[in-house]
Amino acid sequence: MQSKNKTVVKSMTILNLFRIHSALTLNEIVQMSNLPKTSAHRMVGSLTEMGFLTKDFEGNYSLGLLFLEYGQLVSERLDLPKIAKPYMEALRDDVNEAVNLTIRDGNEALYVEKVDTDHPVRLFTKVGRRSPLYSGACSRILLAHIDEKEQESYIRTIDLKPVGLKTITDKEVLRNVLKQSRTDGVAISYSELENNTVSIAAPIFNISGQVIGGLSVAGPESRFPETRVAEMIEKVKQTANQISCKLGFN
Repeated sequence: MQSKNKTVVKSMTILNLFRIHSALTLNEIVQMSNLPKTSAHRMVGSLTEMGFLTKDFEGNYSLGLLFLEYGQLVSERLDLPKIAKPYMEALRDDVNEAVNLTIRDGNEALYVEKVDTDHPVRLFTKVGRRSPLYSGACSRILLAHIDEKEQESYIRTIDLKPVGLKTITDKEVLRNVLKQSRTDGVAISYSELENNTVSIAAPIFNISGQVIGGLSVAGPESRFPETRVAEMIEKVKQTANQISCKLGFN
């Protein structure tokens, strides 16, 4: 096991004090953390600058609102499958195809819920499956709606390896597809994760307008003619919007 980063450990030592105390002065932080005053002052300054701590007019420090945002995101992601499943089942019953739900986990999409169709020929996807953000509609819709600077940093550093026959491996093509997906509010993929399959995905937003999930319908390409794809797009977008509204997105 690698040794822990000392800066991170010191930062957590300070932040952990606020699990018990709602507000502390710098001197109290120094005394309780047993850190040298210069080191504690530097850490507190950095944590305040990044939004993890906030300082009032009397010089007292407390946890920053950034933790509220993080807590909300964690709560939403834990609750998202439970909230989304009835809508997913209704969509499955309507189109008779598999419906999947993904969230972002670093540079990957994580499948957190699914409802299957009773078609004898169908696409099997397990909860817990991971896929690269650039490949497949339900993954790429997440990438399409993150901050543009973060998106570009991801594209510059990621190695676009083929997963299926038609995985996008050209970075300029990927940029254009992401831009179009963000404009249209939908992503479509053909044989990107599984050969001879189609996936259509739309984003799910939270109350702050941040994308927290991707909803997709997926199945064999033989059951997705062009006319049906157009119909599916509207149904997937409508269902994703219903889930978003349930989460407080207007």
